[in-house]
Amino acid sequence: MSVTVKSEREIELMREAGRILGTVLRDLSKEIHPGMSTYQVNKLGDEMIRSYGCIPSFLNYQGYPASICTSVNEEVVHGIPSKKRILKDGDIISMDAGVIYHGYHSDAARTVGVGEISEEASKLIERTKQSFFEGIKFAKEGCHLHEISNAIADYNESFGYGVIRDLVGHGIGTELHEEPQIPNFRQERRGMKLYSGMTLAIEPMVSAGGYSVKWLDDDWTVVTQDKSLAAHYENTVLITKNGPEILSLVE
Repeated sequence: MSVTVKSEREIELMREAGRILGTVLRDLSKEIHPGMSTYQVNKLGDEMIRSYGCIPSFLNYQGYPASICTSVNEEVVHGIPSKKRILKDGDIISMDAGVIYHGYHSDAARTVGVGEISEEASKLIERTKQSFFEGIKFAKEGCHLHEISNAIADYNESFGYGVIRDLVGHGIGTELHEEPQIPNFRQERRGMKLYSGMTLAIEPMVSAGGYSVKWLDDDWTVVTQDKSLAAHYENTVLITKNGPEILSLVE
């Protein structure tokens, strides 16, 4: 397994990529409202990314046709934006996006409610996000990769949630997907040791029901097998001696 450790210059570029992406997702989340199509979500997100002089990481990546993955309700990830998919009050939408800044990627995702949402949906979104923060307590030099995985899994499973197993987080840098793979479910082995300068995309994907998923006929959209609600929360994280630095989170 070849995992890249970034130089100080590379880290600075990834910090800027992360700051831009965090800003885009923060601002895009504020625009979500009933009556909006997922096509409009993608169009607005694409315009925001380009306004910072960045390239959308996802557009045409392995054939994916959009800049923002828009996954609604039981869709876990990789939902394709459409003029026909209209958001309505009570829906939840996961927006997964990436930017390329001077050759370096950042990758992040947020799940937000549309209008008034149920308490069940609200708790799922909040707990999925919190599981990321439980995981990154171990995202520091000297810890092992699967300590992150196990913390994410244990937190979510304490609520009876299904932690998706068919999709994982990943390393990131000059490529959108680099080694190592980062499961969100419990592992028997400790995994590789973490070193300062590693950059990881850590991304819990969680279902209110079971963890089984299936791919729709578009070969992209992943949905829960039992049609339960799903949430996704992701950030690009830098490993340091003193703990994690979240590159793509802008308050």
